Amino acid sequence: MAFTTPRMLPSGDSAITVDFGREISDDSNRRVLALDRLLTSAPISGVRETVPTYRSLLVHYDPEQIGFGALAEQLTHLAQAPIETAATAQRRWRIPVCYGGEHGIDLEDAAATLNITTDQLIARHAGGDYRVAMIGFTPGWSYLSGLDPALAIPRRQAPRLLTPAGTISIGGVQTGVQCLPGPSGWHLLGRTPVRTYQLHRDPIFLLEPGDAISFTPIDAKQFAEQDRAAEAGEMVAELVIA
Repeated sequence: MAFTTPRMLPSGDSAITVDFGREISDDSNRRVLALDRLLTSAPISGVRETVPTYRSLLVHYDPEQIGFGALAEQLTHLAQAPIETAATAQRRWRIPVCYGGEHGIDLEDAAATLNITTDQLIARHAGGDYRVAMIGFTPGWSYLSGLDPALAIPRRQAPRLLTPAGTISIGGVQTGVQCLPGPSGWHLLGRTPVRTYQLHRDPIFLLEPGDAISFTPIDAKQFAEQDRAAEAGEMVAELVIA
């Protein structure tokens, strides 16, 4: 359920959560990103930082420069602006993925759970049209909306303590691009050689909220070649529309 007028929720004494709805939805997320872009293009004095999520925008502010009430009023006004007002050209990335085998150890089990073949799962997942809804959990971890509902699968009952960087996985109604090694309860379908986060690269974060994403299947040999290229600093993701 999306709110007609977003709720302004105090988050401590120096932040406001602008809440657009109770459920994950593209509508709420587009409104979140639109407000975030408006605050970037027309900053409010006293606002220090914004953090977009699926359905809310966390706004950090300096309470010595602006109070909760005044900021909430301005945010409420901005949030009513048509999304087109904050529209920017959408970037589209094509990201290579090696599905299955050692790079996607849950592919067969996930396909069996969904009662489809591994080839069908790969084709459906790679054929999706995705959008970066938010960055979170670890630096550069990209949560994508647009997963085919038929591929939704409950998360693992026993999360793994360590999964590889570059993992492409499914968790519930979401799919995502993992940037760094870390724990995960999602189902690992494959890996990409693309580094979505590199501390000493400009830009540090390759993907941004609002970016469109598509996946291209590659084999293990191509993965090894592109992984070496990415390690050497080459861009192995293709920016289709800048």
